[in-house]
Amino acid sequence: MALPGKTPWRLRRPPPSVAEPGRVRGRFWWLKYVLGLALITLLVVEGTLLWPKLNESWQALTEIHWGWVAACIAAQAVSLSGYASVQQRLLNAAGVVAGHLKNLSVIYASTAMALTLPAGQVFSTAFTYKQTRKWGATPIVASWQLAMCGVIAAATLALLGATGALAFGTKVSPVTLTISIICVALLFVGLRYIAQNPGSLERLGHWVLARYNSFRGNHPDRGVSRWSEILTQLDSVELGRTDTVIAFGWSAIHRVADVACLGFACWAVGAHPSFAGLLIAFTAAKAVGSIPLMPGGLGYVDTALITALTIAGATGAQALAAVFVYRMVSLVLVALVGWVVFLISFRATHRDDADMTIDFERGDQPGV
Repeated sequence: MALPGKTPWRLRRPPPSVAEPGRVRGRFWWLKYVLGLALITLLVVEGTLLWPKLNESWQALTEIHWGWVAACIAAQAVSLSGYASVQQRLLNAAGVVAGHLKNLSVIYASTAMALTLPAGQVFSTAFTYKQTRKWGATPIVASWQLAMCGVIAAATLALLGATGALAFGTKVSPVTLTISIICVALLFVGLRYIAQNPGSLERLGHWVLARYNSFRGNHPDRGVSRWSEILTQLDSVELGRTDTVIAFGWSAIHRVADVACLGFACWAVGAHPSFAGLLIAFTAAKAVGSIPLMPGGLGYVDTALITALTIAGATGAQALAAVFVYRMVSLVLVALVGWVVFLISFRATHRDDADMTIDFERGDQPGV
């Protein structure tokens, strides 16, 4: 209740000097308008300069040869099937039995994650690890399979790049080429030797653990039981020469089919780049795509492909149209199919998720 002669505080108005002061403009209030005008001008200029190429690219897409597009899709399917066969062969060598369809489903789903999610490679690797663990792979075997797939894929990609460089006429130093081949071979032979002879590493591991525990002041036997457990799991891997050759063969099919997918995309829009240029464009795009800046390498991978295909003999408009077709198949279509496969085939139960959580809490994740 208001006192006599007093105005209620809710009805009081502040003095005119402080009531709703006018907005004071900053010193650089005009800068946002200048930047906006500059951006509009830049877009208009770029559109004017690029319009002829964009128009030519659109004409190439409207005159697309759908038979080559179908071949492009089929080649991409063969490529993913080849990679699934690599994974299946390595798991079979470790005593993990899983059919080709199961492995192919995991490849499609994990590829969709890698192409569409931020930090997709992390989710893709974790998903593949989780599924192989459900099939009966031990933590070490599941991690070993992922590492071996990466080594084999990198080796076949390097071989494609070297073949393209030699075919293109680029001078490759024999010393550099020899060292690269020897390093890859030594890495693969070393991993294979570890898989076949884990017992030979026991003394080396004990020696390293003893020195480490002495340096840190730990108990001398700390980590010894864990090391023995790792060696026991590796002992189940028997990667023979036949398995090695077949795994490399399927990896080669995986890479060659992907290159064919890119080539068919070029032919679909009337472009005919050289074979060597096609190999170099593919290798460069895959190398650039390994940099995890954007999901699927959007932007920079496309730029690398367009530039390389232009150098390989395609016109700018044809290169742009070919990359559009290739990315629609290898990125958009594969991602769509992969997510459909994930939703249909991988509805994990709460119990399975709990088991994987327990494994990770115990430290049985990849690389540990």
